[in-house]
Amino acid sequence: MPPDGVPVLPLLAGALASAASRADAEPVGGGTGIREAACGYWARRGVDADPARVAVAPGAPALLLALTAALGGDVLVPRPCAAWWAPYARLLGRPVFHVATPAECGGVPDPYALLETVRRVREEGGRPRLLVLSPADDPTATVAPPEAVHEAVEAAEGAGLHLVGDETWRDTVHAPHDTVFVSPAEMLPDRVTVVSDLAGALLPSGWPAAMARFPRTPAGTALHARVLDVLTALDARVATPVAAAAARALEEPDEVTARVRSVARLHARVADALHRAVIDAGALSRPPRAGRHVYVDLGPLRSALAARGVGDAQELEDHLTGRLGMPAPGGHRFGDDLGALRVRLSTGALLGATYSERAECLTSPSPLELPHVHRALTLVRSVLAGLSDEARRWEPR
Repeated sequence: MPPDGVPVLPLLAGALASAASRADAEPVGGGTGIREAACGYWARRGVDADPARVAVAPGAPALLLALTAALGGDVLVPRPCAAWWAPYARLLGRPVFHVATPAECGGVPDPYALLETVRRVREEGGRPRLLVLSPADDPTATVAPPEAVHEAVEAAEGAGLHLVGDETWRDTVHAPHDTVFVSPAEMLPDRVTVVSDLAGALLPSGWPAAMARFPRTPAGTALHARVLDVLTALDARVATPVAAAAARALEEPDEVTARVRSVARLHARVADALHRAVIDAGALSRPPRAGRHVYVDLGPLRSALAARGVGDAQELEDHLTGRLGMPAPGGHRFGDDLGALRVRLSTGALLGATYSERAECLTSPSPLELPHVHRALTLVRSVLAGLSDEARRWEPR
């Protein structure tokens, strides 16, 4: 998960420090305080939640692993999807099937492609059981329109699938007044489990904590119990100081909401500049609408990359990581074809190398004009422009 690159909010550092002397362990699934705070968080977003049907774990991967183990059957995910989704299913020996997404967004499957995939898997003897989707998406940085979410949810319901909605990035939407985020749990509360990793917007990535909301039905209660069994077997519990900080963040005092908004604005500006650099170089990318990343298709620059020995996503990852001095995971890590020249670039890496540089980005009215941010973006533009110029030289005349 791309880190936000900014200093820890003092309020949350204080909450963690205040609990550091406690020797007691947080219960598996989370104590009453953090579960009630999670319900309050969801209630403010129009999602019904019951503390008795909430589970907390040290990161969303632990929750998805437990959910996959508890539900059984085969797993369906959009193509591309978050890098950590498929490995946890494969770890359990569960087949994973990627489904194409609509042209306008990632994160949710095209409904016709979903139904065709389910039909094919069943004809081949498979048991499609679980669909994971993310309306605010990693890696594509898009936010699915309400109608796309509705169509995907409707198709999944018709196919008898249980849905897991990964809402890790919902609070990182770049323009919340212009972008409508709709949770699948608002549309189909009895068949949707909501998962959210607090490292998306509320906590530093080094303080692992995530929460899951289960349907308020007998089936939801049974699933919650099975997930707790798996988490217990793994001894997957949130560290007590982290749980205290997470509960405070989920209460959303003014300091937390102000920080979340300022970080989202900062990354929106940097992502927009990064996206412009990509488009100016002749590469392809959907405009980023959430998160801290841009998903780039360098297929139009294939000839220039081939001249440098780059012919697939792994080679592209190696090449750009070396040239840019920042992580540039290839699209194959997100379920895209190895031969597709796609890569995810993160904005957090452009905010500076030191604490003071990153802190300055938060307070500056013009963060793109700060010398360290300007240098980082200039390097990206230079590397991409070099590829673009070389690609033009290779064009047939």
